[in-house]
Amino acid sequence: MSGATLAEGLYIYLTPAGCYYAVSAVEVDPVRQFLRALLGSAKTPKLNLENLQDLMTNDDPDKCIALLQKCQQLGWVQGVKEEREAPSGSLEELLPGLLSKISEDGKVLLADDQGFYLASNGYPHEVAEEISALSAELNVIHERRAGLLMKNMGLNSHAWAVVNASGNSQLGFWPLFIGKTQFVIALSGIPHFKQSEFISLVWLLSARYAKTK
Repeated sequence: MSGATLAEGLYIYLTPAGCYYAVSAVEVDPVRQFLRALLGSAKTPKLNLENLQDLMTNDDPDKCIALLQKCQQLGWVQGVKEEREAPSGSLEELLPGLLSKISEDGKVLLADDQGFYLASNGYPHEVAEEISALSAELNVIHERRAGLLMKNMGLNSHAWAVVNASGNSQLGFWPLFIGKTQFVIALSGIPHFKQSEFISLVWLLSARYAKTK
């Protein structure tokens, strides 16, 4: 058996990077399954072996602790001293404020895979509609060329961007795969996903759209 032990008095909380990994692809591996289970919880679970085994659907204590250590080393989970709850309230009320914090200039929207936007900040209505439609068209192109991009070229990303001469994104599209629903974050400039608001955004959408066990 491993000699590793769990710290006491902590709750398991995702990091922004962990949230992004959890929903950045359809494919499921043990790490992504664990992170998605955390997003499916209404509150941050207390750090103990029983909760780990339940979240990871694995009865082997050593394997559970090893997987937790891997996630911690990758910077995808963190221990917090106070319990936290998933955001509560309507999407209409919460989404604009959360979205505005993850874009460099506040121009950002959240669209579904049909090309309709759920919330927008900083874009006029007509522009938001066009960007949302473009996001759906890019998704079709990506699915059509996934074999080339992901298998032949090893580009393991679903994100697309319009870049300037320096290669910096001026308009980017980042899909979020949550349950059976695919969303797209479209934003101008540099994304600021390393924010607590990004955790709240993904947690909020997961609470609404991801299937729980």
